[in-house]
Amino acid sequence: MHVNAYLFFNGRCAEALEFYAKAVGAKTLLTMPFKSMPNAEGHISPEMADQIMHAEFKLGDTTIFASDGMPDNAKPHGGYALTISAASVEEAERMFNALGEGGSVYMPLGETFFAERFGSFADKFGIDWMVIFEGKKAP
Repeated sequence: MHVNAYLFFNGRCAEALEFYAKAVGAKTLLTMPFKSMPNAEGHISPEMADQIMHAEFKLGDTTIFASDGMPDNAKPHGGYALTISAASVEEAERMFNALGEGGSVYMPLGETFFAERFGSFADKFGIDWMVIFEGKKAP
C-alpha cells in the first residue's frame, strides 16, 4: 500500500510544478489537463480547459499528486505538513531555503532537542513543510 498526498493549487499547479523542479529537483511524471476528460466539451469552461486536472511529481522517493482544482471548490491549506527527512545538515539547509523562498517561516531551521536541524514554513503556495535532519539525535 502507498499513501500519496494530493495537493490543490487553486489555478497555480503548473507554476508549483516548475517551482518545485527548480527549487529541489522534483520531477514531473504526468500532467493531464481538464480538456483530456472524456466528454469534456460542454462540461468544462474554456477557462478551465488547459488547467491541470491531475499531475504527479516525484520528490525523492515520494510521488505527490497535484491539481489546479475547481475554482468553486477552492479551500485554504491547513491541518497537515509535508515533511522532508534530509540526509545531512547541508541538505536540510538547502531544502529549507529553496522551498521556503517567498513563503512564511514558522520556525527557523536550527538545532532542537530532537534533531540537529528542524524548521517549518509555508511555501509561496500555502503548503506547510517541515524539514528535519535528526543526525546524532536520532532515536
